[in-house]
Amino acid sequence: MKKFAHILSFLLLLCLQSVWAQQVRVEAVLDTSKLRIGEQAKVNLYLTYDSKLKGLKIEWPSIGDTLSEKVEVVNVSAIDTTLPEKSNSSNVYQHQQITVSVYDSGFFAIPPFKFLINNDTLHPFYTQPLFLEVHTVPTDSSATKLKDIKPPYEEKFNWRWYMSYVYWGIGALLLIIIIVLITLYLSKKPKPVEQAPAKPKVPPHILALETLQKIQQEQIWKDGLTKEYYSAISDTIRLYIEERFALNALESTTDEIMLAFRSQVVDKESKEKLQQLLMLSDLVKFAKLSPIESENTFTLQNAFDFVNATKREEIIEEKPNEETNSNNQ
Repeated sequence: MKKFAHILSFLLLLCLQSVWAQQVRVEAVLDTSKLRIGEQAKVNLYLTYDSKLKGLKIEWPSIGDTLSEKVEVVNVSAIDTTLPEKSNSSNVYQHQQITVSVYDSGFFAIPPFKFLINNDTLHPFYTQPLFLEVHTVPTDSSATKLKDIKPPYEEKFNWRWYMSYVYWGIGALLLIIIIVLITLYLSKKPKPVEQAPAKPKVPPHILALETLQKIQQEQIWKDGLTKEYYSAISDTIRLYIEERFALNALESTTDEIMLAFRSQVVDKESKEKLQQLLMLSDLVKFAKLSPIESENTFTLQNAFDFVNATKREEIIEEKPNEETNSNNQ
């Protein structure tokens, strides 16, 4: 009787394995297979199973700092689950996104990801392996050519060298005359002057948006001024960060800015857009990267989105003038 029970349990386990194999599916997809050194790619993991399979215990792959020797992990998102009533389907969909980057050129393989169902280590589920092709940034070979040393330049005596002293003497005389005139003017009793009301300070997000709109209208990257185009976007965002978050962004590197933003109450998507536009601007300015047309417009749109998502609305109150006060009285 016990032997029959063991056989029945074994057959039931085989049936369950067959059902899982038919109704559970895992997949790994890369958003791009080619990128430059330092750029980022996204690995999307998908798991689908029939909602009729109740009580499934799913163990997702454990993601460390790297997926392989050269493929480094930048960020790992939470697991997103879509239930049948939202997807108009009888399946349950789960998704996780892994952001990776490679800092060496060549061809790199991402090994399959392993999923376990109900702790069944004998019958794991694997995704297909993925491949990345990483290219270097071309360098300027002309800068490495050796050039002859120029001989010393002998400059003849010129009387114009002393003209600077003449100019300084005239400037000092004018300064003394101005000081005397100011002293005489201040010695007299000044008449009361009505001071114009101070202009209200323009919020930083308005100045940033106006500058970005001007950059969008000029589109200087179409004239071959790609470096100037990305420098203008980067400087505008850094100035906005200084005035909005009180951070020394103009004198800081991209890594220092992103490190400082860990303590700022800013949503994750805005931080990612800020990192993308600053990193791409650095690659264009310092690594002579030549971005494609879509990256030009995408970077500018990320700048608009970051400002709009982090702006702080300020109510500007204007002080009533003396005429309004007198009418009210």
